[in-house]
This record gives sequence, C-alpha cells and structure tokens, in this order.
Amino acid sequence: MIDQAKTILQETFGYPSFKPFQEEIIEGILNRQDTVVVLPTGGGKSLCYIIPAILFEGLTIVVSPLISLMEDQIGQLTQTGIPAVCLNSMLSPEAYGQNIRLLRENRVKLLYLAPETLMMPRTLELLEQLPIDLLAVDEAHCVSEWGHDFRPEYRKVQEFRTKIPHAVVMALTATATPQVRTDILTLFKIPVGNFFMGSFNRDNLFLDVRIKNNPQAQLINFIKKFPKESGIIYCTTRKSVENITDLLRANGFKASSYHAGLEDNQRRENQLAFIRDDIRIMVATIAFGMGIDKPDVRFIVQYDLPKNIETYYQQIGRAGRDGLRSDCLLLYAQSDTQTITRFISQKEENIQAVEHEKLADMLAFARARNCLRTPLLGYFGESFPGDCQLCKNCRPDQQDLTDITIPAQKFLACVKRTGEIFGTGHIIDVLRGSRAKKIFQFDHDQLSTYGIGKDLAAMEWKHISEQLLAQELMKATAPHGSLKLTPRAWAVFKGEKKVMAPRFHGEPIVTSNFTMASWDNALFDRLRQKRKQMADHMGLPPYAILTDKTLTELAQVFPSSIQSLEQIHGIGAYKKETFGQTFLDEIQAYCTENQIDRRDRFKTPQKKKSRSVSDKPPRFKYFGDLFNTGISARELADTNKIKLATVLTHLGVYIREGFVLRETREFIQLSGADPKTWEQVKLAFDEHGTLALKPVFLHLDQEISYDRLHLLRLNYLMESIKQ
Repeated sequence: MIDQAKTILQETFGYPSFKPFQEEIIEGILNRQDTVVVLPTGGGKSLCYIIPAILFEGLTIVVSPLISLMEDQIGQLTQTGIPAVCLNSMLSPEAYGQNIRLLRENRVKLLYLAPETLMMPRTLELLEQLPIDLLAVDEAHCVSEWGHDFRPEYRKVQEFRTKIPHAVVMALTATATPQVRTDILTLFKIPVGNFFMGSFNRDNLFLDVRIKNNPQAQLINFIKKFPKESGIIYCTTRKSVENITDLLRANGFKASSYHAGLEDNQRRENQLAFIRDDIRIMVATIAFGMGIDKPDVRFIVQYDLPKNIETYYQQIGRAGRDGLRSDCLLLYAQSDTQTITRFISQKEENIQAVEHEKLADMLAFARARNCLRTPLLGYFGESFPGDCQLCKNCRPDQQDLTDITIPAQKFLACVKRTGEIFGTGHIIDVLRGSRAKKIFQFDHDQLSTYGIGKDLAAMEWKHISEQLLAQELMKATAPHGSLKLTPRAWAVFKGEKKVMAPRFHGEPIVTSNFTMASWDNALFDRLRQKRKQMADHMGLPPYAILTDKTLTELAQVFPSSIQSLEQIHGIGAYKKETFGQTFLDEIQAYCTENQIDRRDRFKTPQKKKSRSVSDKPPRFKYFGDLFNTGISARELADTNKIKLATVLTHLGVYIREGFVLRETREFIQLSGADPKTWEQVKLAFDEHGTLALKPVFLHLDQEISYDRLHLLRLNYLMESIKQ
C-alpha cells in the first residue's frame, strides 16, 4: 500500500517525494500500528493521516481543537478533490443534516470533530453506525497537564477509543516537551517503538530578539519591510491589541484585531478577512493562530515577552508554513516579566514554581548571546551545534557592538549602593538625578551615583540594563524585579572585564527581508492577484487554491502547457485540471505584454544600477566573471585563499542575479555523483528548494555530504536556467 501512498502524494498533492518520517509513519498506519507523531510546523503532519484516510475503506475521524481550524483544513481538502466534512455548533441545521447524510452514505473520507462534540451522545450514537478505520488526534499536547495548552476534554478522547478497538489511533503535535510526550504515549497506551519525532528546527525562520527601546517605532520600522505580505503581531493584553491596531491603521496598514473581548461574530469576521488576504496584519492575543493553517504568514512579531518557550514556539510556528523564508521578531523588556509574574501569582501554588522556571527559560533564550536555536531547541530536548546563520546572533554583519564598560560600572554601582532591592526604573531615576518623591524618601539623592548618568536618556539606560542582565552581571528576582549583582560583576568593577553590547538605536535598523528570489516578482504579484480574484469568487482563502510557494515556482519556471504543471510543487491532478489553464493563460498574457521569450528569460542579465568606474564589482560578480573566462572553481578558491564552498556560494548568487555561467561538467565531476544519485538530489531540491541545504541533507538520509551538496546545488541552478 505504500506504493499507492506515493502515487497519491504525487498525483493528488503534487509533491515529488515524502518529507522526513512521513513514509515510515504512513506505512505504520496502513499496517494498523498506533502511532505518536511529533513533527514541526510545516513538517507535513496532516498528510500522515490524510493519505491513509484516502486508502482506507472506512472513515477517518480527526479530533481538532478549533472550529476555524477544521473549516480551514476542509476547504483545502475540498480543493484537492478529497471529501471531508465537520460537525460543530456553527453549522446551520441544514448543513449539519447534509453532512450526516453524506456520512451515512459513506461518501466522506474525513470527519473533523472537536473533543466536546465527539463525546456528545448524539455524535456517539451516529458513529456507532459507521465503519471507522482511523482516529487522528491533532494538537495532542492538549492532553497533558504539563503542556502549555492543556484541555481536560482532550483526555476524554481515550474513552471513545475504547469503543472502536479495531481502528488505528495516531496522536499528532508540533510542540511537546519530554514530559508531554510521555503523557501522550501513556494516555493512549501506544508503545514507545511507534513514536516518531522530527527536528524542532524550523530552518526557514529568521529569529530576532530585541530589547524594547521605542517599541512602536521598532514595530513600524520592522513591518515596513513586508509591504505586501501577511503577518501576525502578538500582544499580552486586549488594550495593547487595540492600541497597536489603531497605530497600524494610522500609519496606513491594513490591520485588524483578535481578542476575547470581541463578539464571536466579529472575531470570526476578522479572522476570515485575514485568511482571505482582505487584511494583511492581525494584531492578537495569545490564542490567535491556533485555528488557522495559513501557509504564507511572512512575519511574526511578539510585542511582549511570551510566558514560556512553548508559547513562543507555537506563535512563531504560524510563520512560513509553506517553507519560504519568514521573519520572527521578539521585543521584550524587564517590565514584561513583572506582568507575567503577576499572572503566575494568581495560579495555584503547586504550579507556580513550574511557571517561574518556564519564565526563567524564556528569559534565558531572550538574553542569549550565542545562536538562538541552541537554547530554543535544547528546551525540547534537541541538541543544536549553533551557527545557524538565520538568527540575529549568528549574523555578525547585523551586530554593531560598542564598549559600554563605563556606563555599566555606573549602573552596577548604583544597584549596589541602593541596597539591591530596587528595580530598573528606580535605578535609572537615581542615575539621571530624578526629583521623584521616592528618591528623597530613601535619601538616594545623597548617593555618589545620584545624577552621574544625566548624559544618557532613560531609554539608553534601559538598554544597558537589559545587556547587563543578558550577560549575567546582575539578575532580576521575583516577584518585583529587584536587581541583584552576580559574582561576575566584580570583574567589571575592577576593570578586569570589558562589557561589549549592541549599539543603542532609537529606531533600530532592522534586517531587511532576505530573499533568494530567482522568480519574476512582477509575474508573482500578478498571479497572486489572479488567485485572490478566484478565491473571492469561490469563497475560499487564496492559499486553498495555490500556495505562495507554488506561485513563486510558476513565476520562476514560466510553464507553457498543462503537462508541464505536473512538475510544479503543490499542483496535483485535481488542481491541474481545475486551475491550471487559468494560470497558464495569465503567464502567457504577461509574457506577451512584456515581450518575454520564455526560452530566453534567464539568459538576459538584469539591469544593474550605474556605478562609477572606481567602484569595485560585487564579490559574486567578480567570481562569476572570472569563472566564465575558463578558470575553474577550485583554482578560484586556491588563488583567493578561500574555501571552495565560498566560491560556489558566490557563483550561486551570480546565477540568481540573472547572469549566466558557462556550461561545464565541473560541479558534477567534483561531486563524484553518478546519474542515479544526481536524479535523487534533483528531486530533493525540487521538494525543498535551494535556499537551505539541511532539508535536502536530511531528505537524502544524510548520505551526501554538505560539500557535495554545495556542488550539486550549483549544477541544479545552472540546469534550471537552461529549462
């Protein structure tokens, strides 16, 4: 049956091959082995039950926590030609009755239910009459009291399982600490041998953490980098959500809000507008996003510090589900921890210690000075060597360090002289010579540190404070954030240790949105507009028709026939027949209007901005032009005393910038790849793209080294240009 599953993957969904673990998981389910699946967002969890559901004769029940999530997934399945329905309180009596008729007539493959609906007597009575082959429990971390999103109703699903002893059971989640994983296995009585866990690393996400200096300016500065893209901004409180929404609208952004204070209909309307691209930005409290599967969210901003790493990971998990580059920015301040601490103090005493520990882990991540993926993945029990090159700490070009030793000494001295019992705000007031009543109440106007920091603004001192906390020269203690020195501070006092920190910027320069776009952006925008028109006409979210990843490939390849669409990622038989000709016509019209010969599209270098004769050419141009004179890549590396991989990277950029490299077999020969291996590698690049090599490396079972993949990627890019 696994061969049939592969056929469905390619013909129905338009994917050339399985992602890591998918094949093994599906094969186990088809062999009726109960399974627990922990895969990251975008790792392909849903296909692990959808493909078996198509192959099983009976019904597949999917337990899902939110109605909006069910509707989203059903809409996408319907546009792939797969019959799926849900039963929930939002359906009209007519629609509810129609879905029951379809179920009884065995015309449905997947039934989506919330756990509460599943356990209703009338639902149980209905299901007793239906042949059930598979029970898939999505968002399975909700069963665990140790999880960040525990729902008692989820634990009752096990009661239903006993009523269908012949059905296979699978539990799926993207977020699970070791304790949560143990709870899932125990509750559903699934053997450890049937447990699959992929890497928690989302290597298409750029992670950035910044101290709040002027947060509103920081926010506006950041989202200006994404003028046509969708994004989510998370805030802790309803008031903050409303304020930020007003701020964005005042600055010309199409934004809406989502929080518990809104009427149900209003929340639903706002969410639908976001899903259908009628608005680009959603400002929301923590709950938003769990109920959507929108794959083209290009940025996430956490305007306030999340209460734990699980929440942080869940929120950034809304970005880049299509595998394309997406940016995640976390803004935080010491005052955020005080808000979270107050929330914790309102909980039962027996869980307060656990919550404080989770907050400490979150702060350690936010203040990390090395690769951000190391503490993030370490929290979930996964080791990571660092140097990801996709976080702000691994991008030295983004670091603007300066020596803050003297102001650091002033700040630490003030903390010591005030008795190590005050928070950041009071220390700054003392340093800047404030006339506040509290200063005189404690005679702090008499201290030697009083007024010695008038040369710096309060925001600058706040920045310095956060750097001292991040470098563990002091710590903030619960519950009031009182600052205390650590033993490491004494080396700074004595002048034995310098304190280096990122330079303070009133409105920090934010990394521009990085893209390896080798596609035609104008055509991409045109295809996206066409998709939006079609989606509005059909009452669907645009991504249910074709995802951004598929559109970028169309704008790169310029396909000219229905048959050629079979090679495009995400276009299966149903979508090819339903939407294919419409998009082909749009591509042809674009080419005609702009006098583009598809065959020559990649052969004409893009126009470059004029520069003076004295300007040096970009490094990629330097290496590409030399390579085209006949010098080999190996000779370029040896002559310039750099690694071969560096030369190959420059040559790759040369191609992406619109230039053409001379024809050569050098890269294939250097890689030592035989024809069979080359075909396997091409399929892997077709599946995962060329932006990052790690997904390709894992896809190929780690059997082809990164050095060889560098060479083969370049050959792949060269062949793509010829097509």
